[in-house]
Amino acid sequence: MPLVQVSLRRGKPAAYHQAIFDRVYRAMRETFNVPEDDRFMAITEHDASTFSVSPTYFGIARSDDAILLQLTVSNTRTREQKQALYRRIVEVLQESPGLRPEDVFINLVEVLPENWSFGHGIAQYVANKS
Repeated sequence: MPLVQVSLRRGKPAAYHQAIFDRVYRAMRETFNVPEDDRFMAITEHDASTFSVSPTYFGIARSDDAILLQLTVSNTRTREQKQALYRRIVEVLQESPGLRPEDVFINLVEVLPENWSFGHGIAQYVANKS
């Protein structure tokens, strides 16, 4: 159920993109109990003129390799699970594709379970509930 949207600067190879997909999915499975095959992700690349990330906000030195990860999730996770997810995403992206921890910006957008439809125009999470 998480919908993952990744924004980054243009120019990375397909293997770099795939590593991001695979590693973020792995982190979600390990910390958020995301089921097998629950994988909905997109990467959007930007030219330098359409991608702006503060190089120093909060005293964090970011490079041109910074990425923005926005995950839309159901509002069912604890604060501890969220913090574990943030840590794990940074760990696995550092392993591959080799992102610096300073370059990983993560934002969670929480929505109610009835705000999801996975097809057929049905809100699957609430369709069978009274």
